[in-house]
Amino acid sequence: MPAPVFLCHGSPYTIFEESDFTRFLRRFGQENRPDAIVIFSAHFEREVTTIAATDDVHEMVYDYYGFPPEYYQVKYPAKGSTKVAAIVEERFRQHRIPYRKEYRGLDHGVFPIMMHAYPEADIPIVPVSVNPFLPPRQQVAIGEALRGLEEEGILVIGSGYVIHNLFFFEPDKDAPPREWAVQFRDWIREKVLARDIDALCQYEMLAPHAALAVPRAEHFVPLLIALGSGSPERPVRVLYDTIEHGTGSTLSFQF
Repeated sequence: MPAPVFLCHGSPYTIFEESDFTRFLRRFGQENRPDAIVIFSAHFEREVTTIAATDDVHEMVYDYYGFPPEYYQVKYPAKGSTKVAAIVEERFRQHRIPYRKEYRGLDHGVFPIMMHAYPEADIPIVPVSVNPFLPPRQQVAIGEALRGLEEEGILVIGSGYVIHNLFFFEPDKDAPPREWAVQFRDWIREKVLARDIDALCQYEMLAPHAALAVPRAEHFVPLLIALGSGSPERPVRVLYDTIEHGTGSTLSFQF
């Protein structure tokens, strides 16, 4: 079954886009078909790790502003799964990860990916929140609590951006990559492929230009969670890697 992944979720434009990135998402969905998905979205923030459980069709959370009307009418009618949510809950309990349950629908860290990877919306999805203020080691531990879920047919996804600084996001998708973004991306790629968790947990101090690349950690911590959820015995794979809009890293991994 599919091993855990960190996926760049793109911008809301990804919803209607036809590009190399959306073609990658389609290939990913064709090659990795789980029975259920547990997804940590950068756009679902809570102080305590929160599991969103339902068996109904998920509500849509249009958590973006200033887009044309069709962006607020798109539907992705995937269902949730209280059974899978209960598995996640039990794992957190066993590993002493504080958690709570609160329903929330699918935000734009989730449905743009899913619409391309699994357009039939026939795989149950359980959203789980992130807290960008937890120390990196605790982020990894949240993932470690879910290690091995692929053996039960459950795909763990961390959804975010390795680099997320909208101040430096160029309108032109083909704008040349900024050197500081390349340096930060290269450092992260090297440390993730080496599974150097010690270095990654100190990225704020060790990675070049970390303050520029990660001014706020909500889009970065899903990477640490997904890394923790993967098997240490399995080689890390780069799934996709470009820099768009000057600084937007699409770097995505399978663990």
